[in-house]
Amino acid sequence: MVIRKLCAVLRRLLVLVFFGLVVGRFFVDYPFAWWLIFTPLVLSWVAGIVAGRSARHDMGAAPREPVEVLPPVTGRWSALNSPADRVPSHGTHGYGQTYAIDITAEDDERPRPGFSWLWPLARRGDRYPAFGADLLAVADATVVHAEDRQRDHLSRSSLVGVLYLLFVEGDLRGLAGAHRVLGNHVILDLGGGTYAAYAHLQRGSLAVRPGDRVRAGQVIGRCGNSGNSSEPHLHFQLMDSPDLEAARGVPFRWRGVGVPANKEEFTVTTVTEGSPADGRGDGRGETTLTKNGPSANLSRD
Repeated sequence: MVIRKLCAVLRRLLVLVFFGLVVGRFFVDYPFAWWLIFTPLVLSWVAGIVAGRSARHDMGAAPREPVEVLPPVTGRWSALNSPADRVPSHGTHGYGQTYAIDITAEDDERPRPGFSWLWPLARRGDRYPAFGADLLAVADATVVHAEDRQRDHLSRSSLVGVLYLLFVEGDLRGLAGAHRVLGNHVILDLGGGTYAAYAHLQRGSLAVRPGDRVRAGQVIGRCGNSGNSSEPHLHFQLMDSPDLEAARGVPFRWRGVGVPANKEEFTVTTVTEGSPADGRGDGRGETTLTKNGPSANLSRD
């Protein structure tokens, strides 16, 4: 954990040094070849490799069995960037995202807008059925972190928007740290060294604060579009530490759903109280899992 945290901090510092050298070149003649300006960027890349290898080593040395918890939502949703298709699901072990999943709501009466190449460049969050949807505690737990002051931005639902997300916004948020990448988020201590993180929540929607005890199935906030997100959706993950810079991902299973693959739909009709994470109560939900056609989300949380 210490290595991953140090590497995360070092990467941000090195990227800042690189940008400083680029800007400084306009005002100062450096006593070294111009191409050496890229040295901090290369070292940042090396630090990322070291962090990834550290995470893989830790998982190989002490593998975790999947932790079964309740689904964090009700209604009809589709899965994106799922660990059922690849690990790490988001292309990185950083911020404990190894087994993270993105899900977005589906509604026949208010269909989720698709990708547009040119126009509109972006859409308001309330155009998406996921925006404002209740998010539920997946087990009896203690709230260890909760923040919801970041704004909900417009979707990145066009070619211009996606390029901006990938090459400008995403990098800037990464420099600012995990809280800017995840946006408004909640971290729950489920016990047994397992923590659940919910990211991209709606601004001002939190119903809990640090130190609160919550019951499985309790509403803790609402889905939004804050942080490094292409459209309103929930980013959910389990991890072994509340410190996102040092956390290692933990595999999960949602009771009655499992781990839906990319583009699969699942419907949760009810979630009853009880904590499958610690064995108290049955925590049962009535669920069905159905496949659906392709859906697009380019979130880089």
